[in-house]
Amino acid sequence: MISRFPLGGSCRGATEGGIAPAISARRYATPMILPSDRFHCAFAAIDAANTDDPFTLTIEGESLPKEQTHAEMMTRWANELDPDASEELQLAARAHHIRRWMIPRSTFPAGRTAYLRWRRALHAVHAELTAAILEDCGYPRQSVERVAALVAKADLLQAGDRDAQTLEDALSLVFFDTQLEPLLDDLDERQLRRALGRTWRKMSPNGQAHARRLNLSERAVETLTRLVDGFADG
Repeated sequence: MISRFPLGGSCRGATEGGIAPAISARRYATPMILPSDRFHCAFAAIDAANTDDPFTLTIEGESLPKEQTHAEMMTRWANELDPDASEELQLAARAHHIRRWMIPRSTFPAGRTAYLRWRRALHAVHAELTAAILEDCGYPRQSVERVAALVAKADLLQAGDRDAQTLEDALSLVFFDTQLEPLLDDLDERQLRRALGRTWRKMSPNGQAHARRLNLSERAVETLTRLVDGFADG
């Protein structure tokens, strides 16, 4: 069951698919922001960038912009997973899929290799848009680069970076909460095991513990429990 979680520069380079997103980050931010206000400036600008998402999710009977809803869920999970979440982690969680619809999967060929190229292109665009917003909101270069690296998934997870792991856990929890139910109808047992296993093995014990407590349907809980217990055995 999906829950709605409320709030508690142009892209200068082309993507690998040859698409240069036409968007100015200054459309969403205001110059001359005081340090005490920059966090709220950045959140507001990120949210504004996501409001014209053509894709929606229906939550409790309400049709909502997909990426904005995901951003709210990511914010909630980042703070629940890490009650001492840094400002940079919270910003990365909010902006992790900023304007994701700008580069459709269909702009890349079929197949796993092309899929990974598409993902890298998305990460680069997300990081660039986020960096431009943070700069406009008055963040220092060190913070801008840190958030951009988290959003771009710049090998931080493999290096054991705590914030990168929390972000990965949050992404996985949003995936389970929003996509597990449809996957039960779309994939066979082997495909489910592969898809869920790839996600589960990237999660920390803390993230896995939260996944076991998700408010899912009985069918989804049974499937997830059965498969993840099998991952542990294997």
